[in-house]
Amino acid sequence: MAPTSAIYGSSPDAARRVLDDIEDQFRLTKDDLICITTQFLKDFEVGLGEYNHPMAMIPTFVTGVPNGTETGTFLALDLGGTNLRVCEVELLGNHQFELRQKKYKVSEALKTGEATTLFDYLADSVDAFLTEFSSVVPSSPTTDQANPFASPSLNDLPPETAVPLGLTFSFPVEQTALNRGKILTWTKGFSAKNAIGNDVVQLLQDAFDRKHLHVRCVALVNDTVGALLSRAYTSGGCVLGSIFGTGTNGAFVERVENIKKLGDSPVRKQGGHMVVNTEWGAFNNTRTVLPTTPYDNKVDRESINPRLQAFEKFISGMYLGEITRNILLSLVDAAPKPILFNGRSSKPLNTHYGLDTAIMSEVEDAWETGRVPVVPVTIDSSGEKSVLNGISSAEKEKLPDWQSAHFTDVDALSPDDTARLERIRGIVTQRLELDPADVSLRDAAIVRWASSLVANRAARLSGCAVAAVLVQTERAKLGGGFSTDEKRISVGVDGSLIQHYPNFNARLRDSLRELVGSEVEAKVDIGLAKDGSGVGAALCALQATKQGH
Repeated sequence: MAPTSAIYGSSPDAARRVLDDIEDQFRLTKDDLICITTQFLKDFEVGLGEYNHPMAMIPTFVTGVPNGTETGTFLALDLGGTNLRVCEVELLGNHQFELRQKKYKVSEALKTGEATTLFDYLADSVDAFLTEFSSVVPSSPTTDQANPFASPSLNDLPPETAVPLGLTFSFPVEQTALNRGKILTWTKGFSAKNAIGNDVVQLLQDAFDRKHLHVRCVALVNDTVGALLSRAYTSGGCVLGSIFGTGTNGAFVERVENIKKLGDSPVRKQGGHMVVNTEWGAFNNTRTVLPTTPYDNKVDRESINPRLQAFEKFISGMYLGEITRNILLSLVDAAPKPILFNGRSSKPLNTHYGLDTAIMSEVEDAWETGRVPVVPVTIDSSGEKSVLNGISSAEKEKLPDWQSAHFTDVDALSPDDTARLERIRGIVTQRLELDPADVSLRDAAIVRWASSLVANRAARLSGCAVAAVLVQTERAKLGGGFSTDEKRISVGVDGSLIQHYPNFNARLRDSLRELVGSEVEAKVDIGLAKDGSGVGAALCALQATKQGH
């Protein structure tokens, strides 16, 4: 950890050296970014060539993406936690859709009981949804009804054909086809008996059949794949779907010939493209290239999955607050004289995960307010491709380096910045439950600086993941100097960080520009992927019908 011991004495200069040392540990140079992205590409190749690697590169058997002209009505079932969600998605054919949905609670008894009981409940929930919305989606189409679910791929099917449903199942599965996947283990408090080792799609379909429901589960979906499909439908195409929120992952469209671990399977012989689920949260679990610090090591050591999901622990919202908490505590505990909060701590600061990433966001928002417009995640209009959260690329070079410890010198700040620090001081006092007498303006500046350091590193590392996909799909060259003829490269994103954390998108783009050059970065259209686990699952059901499932 950065030196905070008595050897550095108690002078302001000594304290500044401590901050400078921490700052150096979190800095990422262009060479660092290129090294990390290069390893990403190596791990992509390994994962595409063999099974059972951390970067799993899971074939999804989704061999196309929608373009926004498709029509039809599809169902989605989203199971991933305390609630399950049933959705009906009507595709309007003009890049727009209408969504109806309802949540149903999953009790502890269902989570831990027999698998057949759990899946019967899922079927009952779909039945209840269809009954409630029967004016829109009949639960039992008959031969004397016109098929209300007709789409270009369903027109020739008989009217009694079951409603296609996509299942988002947010638990580890080994997927062997678009509509087949073996449950590997339960997580998130689930432990339903006699499920592991069985095909989740068959378990659900058996439950539908027991209830005599005219519903057919045609696709097993990962929410990241769903994000890609959702963005593809609303924007007319998409290369990468990615999650930057509580967790992180990415799925992209790969050439089937590159997925060598499919061997001589029929799907590989057919060629074309397939969506691959990278599971990039597990990138570089060995931490050979990730810029680990003692603060990161502490997060990993105390986590429920030490030495796993390394990349996720550097960049996702679940962990950023904890990294920041570790930095702040080291400054509280500095000796012989504390650097922060007069050496006082509090219950949130002393509690594992007691500093939520949302507090960091609130602090950074207070610092940015009135300075630069904090724009939502995407800039879609073609004339603004180089605009980053309200700042042009040229102006970006003139912006202060907020991650510098220089900005903890309160006396050197402008009156406007001092007023911002007063607001941050109030946030810190309230959210961390500290005595106002123990929180100086300099303390507020240090909390702001630490938050910015951690979030900036996360965004820049996120840029490495996006850049790796662009290089892998031959849309960019690492280091720049190459660009395809495509006018637009569509990237779908979802998650609280990319949507709400101040300047996360700008920082990600800054990293992307360093890695692939300004010409390619300007073409990258980062847009919100709406509801990958719901709408995306329904769109995967659409793709399944296109593929003959």
